[in-house]
Amino acid sequence: MTRNSPVSPLHRFAAVAAVALAVLPLSGCLYAQIPVNVPDGDGPDPVPTTSPTDEPADETSGALPTTMSFADGADLPATAYIQWGDGLIVDDGWTTVKPDDGNGGWTYGTADGLCTAQFWQGLISDVPTVPGDDAASSDAMLAVILGETDTAAISTAATTSAFSYQIGGNADVESRQLVGDAGDRQWVMATRAFTATGVGLSVIVDCTGGDVNAVMAEVVDKNAVVID
Repeated sequence: MTRNSPVSPLHRFAAVAAVALAVLPLSGCLYAQIPVNVPDGDGPDPVPTTSPTDEPADETSGALPTTMSFADGADLPATAYIQWGDGLIVDDGWTTVKPDDGNGGWTYGTADGLCTAQFWQGLISDVPTVPGDDAASSDAMLAVILGETDTAAISTAATTSAFSYQIGGNADVESRQLVGDAGDRQWVMATRAFTATGVGLSVIVDCTGGDVNAVMAEVVDKNAVVID
């Protein structure tokens, strides 16, 4: 199952993923803000917007790279179609908190109510990307989402992580990640920019009392990055 890629710029998502006034420490020296507008689920009933792909998810088309490191991103054709696979829509361990908003964003919550996973996909024309440098551009996405102007500070605090590629069970899509905590509340934010296509993906896992790292690992495993 995949999501249709929207054309919404990242700034629109950043406005939706508004951040708290209270600051939380990141890497001991950088202070960033934790996203607080976790949807309350009071909207209309979820309407699935996914549809099965015509081909098995593990079959790439054309001459796509077999892995998607930051360097591999340069080998993507400009016409490549990049989107999140949706592995949670029929998962009994997750519920829809906020359905697809038409601007590239949607949110799931764990059945125990402890964690949410907020997804976004779309164009990154409003992000100060570095052509040909997907790693630096992924850091720039983190900065935009957090409302930070100092991308260098974000780069210092961020670490390289990974998403699944085409199917779950691998770590073949390099991404950039930030973590934050405030007592029982912890969050992990990860992004990947694809400068060859001008598209980016992000996910924010936010837990209060839950195991944020375990939930992030589950999210990554069940929601592969699908490229056609």
